[in-house]
Amino acid sequence: MTTAVTRPLTVTARIDATDAVGSAPAPAVYTATVYVNTARHSFDGYQPRHPLAAATHPDGSPLRLVFHASDRVRDHETAADAAFVVGNHQGADDNGQTWPADIRSVSVGDVIKVTGPDHWIVHLSVDHTGFSAVPEPTHLTDLAGSRASSRR
Repeated sequence: MTTAVTRPLTVTARIDATDAVGSAPAPAVYTATVYVNTARHSFDGYQPRHPLAAATHPDGSPLRLVFHASDRVRDHETAADAAFVVGNHQGADDNGQTWPADIRSVSVGDVIKVTGPDHWIVHLSVDHTGFSAVPEPTHLTDLAGSRASSRR
């Protein structure tokens, strides 16, 4: 003789470690967006009237470099420096993202926008030695001018 048995319904849920009570918080993150200066003769440095184009992936999506706060990246300027290194084909960001081959290297006159874990946004121009804080650029242009790596 066979007897029918009713089983209770089972629910399966995925619990991410970031959602778990008592888990460690996610590390503080800095994101950097590079604006390539498309003005002629911009090697003397960025001027507010210079047109800039945001670096993008080949498919046109924004290129945002990510750096976790660490001994190496501890503020907006060191995050900009890390972006400069990646932008000169010397490594990858903390997500393994490298600089696209069809965009010229980051140079004097470019601007790096850094958003910190505190949500502060700082725009830093790339100078001959280091960086200088500048107002948010207003002359943004198409990326076509920055995609040629041999342009400068």
